[in-house]
Amino acid sequence: MRDVQDHWFREAKKQGYRSRAAFKLIEIDDKRKILARGDLVLDAGAAPGSWCQVAARRVGPRGRVIGVDLKRIDRHLMPDTVDLVEGDLRDFDPKDLEIDRFDVLLSDMAPDTTGDPFGDHHRSVRLCHELLDRASDWLRPGGNLVMKVFEGEAYRELLDRVAGLFEKSKGFKPKASRGESVEMFVVAQGHRPVDHRSNDEETVPAPPRPRPAPGWGG
Repeated sequence: MRDVQDHWFREAKKQGYRSRAAFKLIEIDDKRKILARGDLVLDAGAAPGSWCQVAARRVGPRGRVIGVDLKRIDRHLMPDTVDLVEGDLRDFDPKDLEIDRFDVLLSDMAPDTTGDPFGDHHRSVRLCHELLDRASDWLRPGGNLVMKVFEGEAYRELLDRVAGLFEKSKGFKPKASRGESVEMFVVAQGHRPVDHRSNDEETVPAPPRPRPAPGWGG
């Protein structure tokens, strides 16, 4: 298993990615086609920046990636189409950047682990719910979502909530994840935002997602 993990570390250095986590998003996108040319992407909890790098390469020069994190992210070798915001995601307002809604929300966020699997799991799920709380305001109808979560007793409830907000959703564990890791990635497509004007919290039907440009493959 050690050799497998060293492989991803070596590949990240060879291809210029900030961390081996880049290959998790690459595999997810290769299989599910989350990112398309020209997309506007929010990377929540973006440090050290490898998901920003992957997303920027895949959305191309007409796309844009906004990376937000409490930690400062080094701009060195970061594509020009990436904007980095240092701050608390709970205080983030896309309109400050003259953005209405994003095409894709990405989150590789995780709580600082304490060695208590039960507590770490619930803190991870809470981060996911906080992102979903903002999804109807931040993500356009028909948009896509990828977010990391630690597996545990509240994982199924989280999946059920995601299923109510998207046309398609599924848990996925990439090959680049460590075998012993409890991390999973919730992959969701076709956002159906909650209509806040309705007391019944009905969802707005999602329009069909535009097809990627011919020849797109990242």
